[in-house]
Amino acid sequence: MNKTILSMFGLLSVMTMAQNKKEFSGYPEGLKINQIQVLGTHNSYAKPVDPKVIKLVTGIMGKLKNSFFDKMTAEEKAKFQEYHPNGLDFAEALNYDHPDFNEQLNAGLRNLEIDVYYDPTGNRFNKPAAYEILKNQGITDLAPYSAEDLDKPGFKVMHIADIDFRTHYTTFKKALQALKDWSDKNPNHIPVFIQIEAKDSGIPIFPNASEVLKFDEKAFGDLDKEVLSVLGRKKIITPDDVKGKYKTLNEAVLHNNWPTVNNSKGKFVFVLLPSSAGISNNESPYLAGHPSLKGRMMFIESAPGKDYSAFVLYDNAIVRQNEIQKLVKEGYLVRTRSDIETYEAKVNDRTREKAAFSSGAQIVSTDFFKKGNTYGTDYYVTLPGGETARCNPINSSKNNK
Repeated sequence: MNKTILSMFGLLSVMTMAQNKKEFSGYPEGLKINQIQVLGTHNSYAKPVDPKVIKLVTGIMGKLKNSFFDKMTAEEKAKFQEYHPNGLDFAEALNYDHPDFNEQLNAGLRNLEIDVYYDPTGNRFNKPAAYEILKNQGITDLAPYSAEDLDKPGFKVMHIADIDFRTHYTTFKKALQALKDWSDKNPNHIPVFIQIEAKDSGIPIFPNASEVLKFDEKAFGDLDKEVLSVLGRKKIITPDDVKGKYKTLNEAVLHNNWPTVNNSKGKFVFVLLPSSAGISNNESPYLAGHPSLKGRMMFIESAPGKDYSAFVLYDNAIVRQNEIQKLVKEGYLVRTRSDIETYEAKVNDRTREKAAFSSGAQIVSTDFFKKGNTYGTDYYVTLPGGETARCNPINSSKNNK
């Protein structure tokens, strides 16, 4: 009996391993981590929004849309329109469903995105306003919502406070622990790129909306400490590791001083979107007292050419194809998207997907990495070649002989 049970467990283990994507193996010995391309997800932690919340919010958002744009500068409007080329329909933008990190990583994704909110006192996000309003209307059959550890101080994980708050990981610490647990079980994985978006504003359309705090220098310091405390320094590729003996981080990047894939197994690369999803042009407090990001755990989204520049966010690969290719050749890390606001899945259009992969952006994000989207189309995205990464089509010697 025991032998039969053990055999069954062994068979299940083999089947599980067979379902996992093959780890990247076809790389030259000296290939750098900026000379590969990986696939990841957008808002990787998120669970679907309750349809009743969608209905509640959509009407209000339609009325406030113009005032939202009125507050933007001309440059911010241009960026927003580039990042949201098909318009921003709230219900359509959130029409995707991600499993937990373990399943995504086992499926071969090597990029995840986590949105974090600063909550130094705790109890800031315990009662989402949308659910409170619906409950007061007598609606009780709402999608389950975990409030575990929301009463404690620390960074919280969700997309939009009071609206899109259902998540696989209520706290940043839980999300990091999930990454560490998976990494410890898969110590030879190629580096996983983690985008961290510091959410510094909410959409306060409801009474008693949660107060969203700005990230100041202390908040960013605490964010770094949390990453370090959970993962440990050996699991993190930091700006200091890349800068090495060069005068600035940017100089090191332009000299391709990134570590090799072979020397980066079992590690993570954190890239920070310091505010407003890359829309703001203001210099972040994350840089204060840290020239070239000295001592920091994360690279930061920036325009090229600054002393601390290493990572550039160009979501629209159709518009930015030439710029992305140029930056990748120069040594920068770039993130782009194969689909935006679910539009490509809805109409089954692969134009943006093809542009994203051919751009050479090292990080390509999708909302649809497996078959069976919510629109019933054939649209889903896989990395060309079928492994967890491929040699970059723009800057790797394997593809440029």
